[in-house]
Amino acid sequence: MATPSSGTSRRLVQYVIVRSDLIHTLSWPLGAVITQACHAATAAIHLHYSDPDTQEYLAELDSMHKVVLQAPDEASLSTLSSTLREKDIAHKLWMEQPENIPTCLALKPYPKETVQPFLKKFKLFK
Repeated sequence: MATPSSGTSRRLVQYVIVRSDLIHTLSWPLGAVITQACHAATAAIHLHYSDPDTQEYLAELDSMHKVVLQAPDEASLSTLSSTLREKDIAHKLWMEQPENIPTCLALKPYPKETVQPFLKKFKLFK
């Protein structure tokens, strides 16, 4: 793997996984769902601010790379969060308050190849 000091930097990606049923089944406004994703992404960056990958990601402010995927429902999102926790993949499961409903999760920035295997069953958010 290339390092920044070798002249080629790694591609760091922040993945955000959003429940698609919030829009398609529960009829949440699109703006409200986008807001949930923004909250989760910001929280994941904040919680892991000192992490070297996060610092490298933030240093390239104009070329940040995010991928937004969809989870079909609450159960699949919660299962993903549990799997990531078991595998020590740093993330933030965003809970809408005061209802305490899990709406999305965001990983801290990682090299794509580190986390993509855990996310391969999720499709791009539509």
